[in-house]
Amino acid sequence: MGMTITEKILAAHAQQSSVTPGDLINVKLDLVLGNDITAPIAIKEFRQIGVEKVFDKDRVVLVPDHFAPNKDIESAEQCKMVREFAYEQDLTYYFEVGRMGIEHALLPEQGLVGPGDAVIGADSHTCTYGALGAFSTGVGSTDLAAAMATGETWLKVPSSIKFVFKGQLNPMVTGKDLILYTIGKIGVDGALYQAMEFTGEAISALSMDSRLSMCNMAIEAGGKSGIIAPDEKTLDYVEGRAIRDFTVYESDADAEYATVYEWDVSEIELQVAFPHLPSNTRGISEVGDVTIDQVVIGSCTNGRLEDLRIAAQVLKGREVDRKIRCIIIPATQDIYRQAMKEGLLDIFVEAKAAVSTPTCGPCLGGHMGILAKGERALATTNRNFVGRMGHPGSEVYLSGPAVAAASAVAGKIISPDSL
Repeated sequence: MGMTITEKILAAHAQQSSVTPGDLINVKLDLVLGNDITAPIAIKEFRQIGVEKVFDKDRVVLVPDHFAPNKDIESAEQCKMVREFAYEQDLTYYFEVGRMGIEHALLPEQGLVGPGDAVIGADSHTCTYGALGAFSTGVGSTDLAAAMATGETWLKVPSSIKFVFKGQLNPMVTGKDLILYTIGKIGVDGALYQAMEFTGEAISALSMDSRLSMCNMAIEAGGKSGIIAPDEKTLDYVEGRAIRDFTVYESDADAEYATVYEWDVSEIELQVAFPHLPSNTRGISEVGDVTIDQVVIGSCTNGRLEDLRIAAQVLKGREVDRKIRCIIIPATQDIYRQAMKEGLLDIFVEAKAAVSTPTCGPCLGGHMGILAKGERALATTNRNFVGRMGHPGSEVYLSGPAVAAASAVAGKIISPDSL
């Protein structure tokens, strides 16, 4: 019996010829990641372990991005702890303000993750890197501490679900719409502790930015990971930027899957997730009359260049409704600079949107766009739980950048075709 791409990667990193779902294995890691929320806890635990140095200063990455630039004294103290540890350990990849970006956009951009890698991060959206053909998953801060010390982690081999997307995408439909549609179909626990493998001609047609967005939200269906087998687009993306050699894996034709779903994407329209779950999705034609107070375009899900280009395409020559706060957050400094070169930032500012330095900020209710009681936001972020972006009495709706930009102009959730 053959193996899935996930099983092949895990077998290689466990130094075994094969693995099967349910096996408990010890995995050697290519990279471990922490941020300004999760790393301070891990650093304290690391001290208690009693080791003096991380296992490899080139493979421990720290990115202050959640409450950075520091929003208050407490966040400043957390970032200070991360900064001091990074300098003490002489970490090669510590990204300070001005150099940093939102971690899950930054690491692929900088070539720190490649096909065939095994990566853990103390952040649930570490599953993003599956878009490169890597196994990547989120862990707790104590697991991060152990991995920083040993370069290893243990886990149970997940079973895999195969999602086959056939047909041709409708205009402006991106990976964000496909993953919202998927979560809407299977639920927030529909892939609990399973690897979500995305394939089919529609996936091949997606850009790398869209694939990263799609794998980013695997965790919102309960997935252990999301993954897309590398193809020419993947290799074009990683070659020239990958800092290490990489290995390309793909699933065997006779690999076993727990479930297989097949969908025709020509039947999938732009999607919106209603409060208070990412699975509470509707097609844009079914949204109805929903007024909003704020729009956020950014995050580790949709702050990449493709997302900004789509938003600019909609906003060009238009203005944000005077009752709406529209906040646009390029996910990295390089994305910010390229958006500036292409004139996208001018379009945003002329449209009366606010443009921010890279930060996770509003996505987790941290800063740069907190909601008051009774307010509604439409965001290109990944979660819309109760109180996610501020007051428990506020509401968050999720969409891709096209719907978000159009809705900022209209003052209510609409399709860009309606402008």
